Amino acid sequence: MKTSILKAIELILSMDAELIDILSVTAKMSIQSSLIALLIGLPIGIILGGYEFPGKNILLILNRTLMGTPPVVCGLIFYMLFSGVGPFRHLKLLFTVEIMVLAQVFLITPIIIGNVESFISTIAPNVKETAKGLGFSHIKTLFLIINESVYQIFSAYLLAFSRSIAEVGAVSMVGGAISWKTNVMTTAIMQYTNRGNFTLGVALGMILLSVSLIVNIIISIMQRRLSK
Repeated sequence: MKTSILKAIELILSMDAELIDILSVTAKMSIQSSLIALLIGLPIGIILGGYEFPGKNILLILNRTLMGTPPVVCGLIFYMLFSGVGPFRHLKLLFTVEIMVLAQVFLITPIIIGNVESFISTIAPNVKETAKGLGFSHIKTLFLIINESVYQIFSAYLLAFSRSIAEVGAVSMVGGAISWKTNVMTTAIMQYTNRGNFTLGVALGMILLSVSLIVNIIISIMQRRLSK
């Protein structure tokens, strides 16, 4: 175990080409999917948390259901849609980074919606009352709500990013874990460990844990600021 860890550290410091490629694909997939999910989920979360309208409870239940979607089920859905017999087969996205991003967006957008909605629903009534007293328009009131939610929005994004970077089920099904193409940290750890290549597996595991630690520290700091 000690030898594997030492070799893993040496591999990280040597900037191994295969390791760099895996990290590059992981970063591309996670950053793209989390940003797209934020652009989709943020306005929906604000609407669900800040406004009342018919059918809102149904949408909330639907989103909470989607938040618990098993990754392998998501992978199965996208595999069927984009495989040789699927309706989107002509796009030829199966076993590409692009379809991995799409699957991740499907998984993490509900997380952003749920987190944003939960926070905004607690502050919206007071913010609206203050804005009404100041004579703000609906647009100004909306921007005031967003301004009061900046830390929570960023925290929701980081939570979605951490979920994206740690995902394995969906991305392995639609991406195929192809070396030098669609292999990300989680799929590579499984792949190389099964082959007996513990050095690369341990190196990737150490990096993944480090990223997760940094993200969680930032989220913790933001939550403390929100509580003050």
